[in-house]
Amino acid sequence: MVFPDPLLHVDYSAIMARDDEKLHIVIFPWLAFGHIIPNLELAKHIAQKGHKVSFVSTTRNIERLPKPPPNLASLITYVKLPLPKVDNLPKNAEATADVPYDVVQYLKKAYDALQHPFSHYLESSNADWIFYDFAAFWVPSLASRFGMKTVFYSIFTPPFMAFMGPASYMIDNDPIRTKPENFTVPPPWVPFSSTVAFHYYEIMRIVDSVSDNDSGTSDTYRLGASIENCDLVAVRGCTELEPEWFQVLRDIYRKPVLPVGQLPSSGFNGGDENENDTWRGIKEWLDKQAHGRVVYVAFGSEAKPRQEEVNEIALGLEKSELPFFWVLRVRRGASDTEVLKLPEGFEERTKGRGVVWRGWAPQLKILGHGSVGGFLSHSGWTSVVEAVQNETPLVLLTFLADQGINARVLEERKIGYPVPRDKLNGSFTSDSVARSVRLVVLDDGGRVYRDNIKEVKNLFLNNQRQQKYIHQLLCHLRSRSHPKKGERVFRD
Repeated sequence: MVFPDPLLHVDYSAIMARDDEKLHIVIFPWLAFGHIIPNLELAKHIAQKGHKVSFVSTTRNIERLPKPPPNLASLITYVKLPLPKVDNLPKNAEATADVPYDVVQYLKKAYDALQHPFSHYLESSNADWIFYDFAAFWVPSLASRFGMKTVFYSIFTPPFMAFMGPASYMIDNDPIRTKPENFTVPPPWVPFSSTVAFHYYEIMRIVDSVSDNDSGTSDTYRLGASIENCDLVAVRGCTELEPEWFQVLRDIYRKPVLPVGQLPSSGFNGGDENENDTWRGIKEWLDKQAHGRVVYVAFGSEAKPRQEEVNEIALGLEKSELPFFWVLRVRRGASDTEVLKLPEGFEERTKGRGVVWRGWAPQLKILGHGSVGGFLSHSGWTSVVEAVQNETPLVLLTFLADQGINARVLEERKIGYPVPRDKLNGSFTSDSVARSVRLVVLDDGGRVYRDNIKEVKNLFLNNQRQQKYIHQLLCHLRSRSHPKKGERVFRD
């Protein structure tokens, strides 16, 4: 049975007739900047249509966000909630970037303790809809007390969501995936041929996600319950780019699944003076490099390579003989005692040809510079979208979370080339790094990656299509019946 596209059943003429009806939408992302930023981009698009958005996060995270642009300042409101204290969570740690990977479970425990202050905020918010992230599986039960409807907004891609399977499998024990190696093959509910699956080393690095942890709830349960209990699912992606994956989601979820587009990073303002000074210094170095020859290296706010991996990456960049700009996070927060180090003498040997940058860097601007010819990336989807925005071909080196699934999708479309590595333990060599970056940036054999990323850009990032997705989403929200404002509905 094929579950139909919910947008086909929306009476747009009736919705357009009451286009002046504006919504109040609450957006509540998980405490990771890889989640917060795509949620912020969605907030911006919604506000541009004249709707009010309350963007809720913890105090320190809100203070680290850019201000809304002046034309949207009256429509986007930041709401700060104090993060409750829990054992084993360091002081001022309010995002995944602030703590080592094994401490994230305590951040989830603190996040779950936000239920009371979030409920208190909702009581007086008079909101129509709540958009929530995978970790906040408890939001629908709060929303129902106040007659509010909910959208589970997935910043994970349609292929990843489809690979994870039906909500019931994630909530209860999956009868098919009883051991890690079961995640290394495509699941039976994907009815077409695909290579989209984890490699063994990728699933082993995140095996705690599918089992219990000290937060009290596994990530797979959170994801399954979030899907099961929402009124509709919104997914970052494009039906034109991946129609077959959206169809799988509609078939296995049996509820409306709407695309919101890729939500490319746009920035909210011109940046503060320190940010502009940072960019000026980086730009001066990039301006001196040959066109299309610089390898940009960055692994996002969460992915932290192991020490032996850093060694091979560094030596590989050295052997490649290409100029490089490497944004290296040597630790995840002040409590991280495993500080990464570069091989002895590496920076001296590559001085002038390469830069190791240990602070924040303006990634979108760097990728847009003409000297950058390749991006050695972890396959985080925001980084992927930014690479496509700037037609920068990808070299893929995965570490955590959904990155392995993203990499398979990019490999299938030949817009990203994976660094060859052992599929069991994930090891790779400096030689494989050197060959990979030279292939994608320089060699004739890698031209397909340089050409394909240009060709796919319109599918990824068509502004007219992006606006259509947001318009259709808002039409769908307005089409759903809801109580009059101020009228509470109490349900079990």
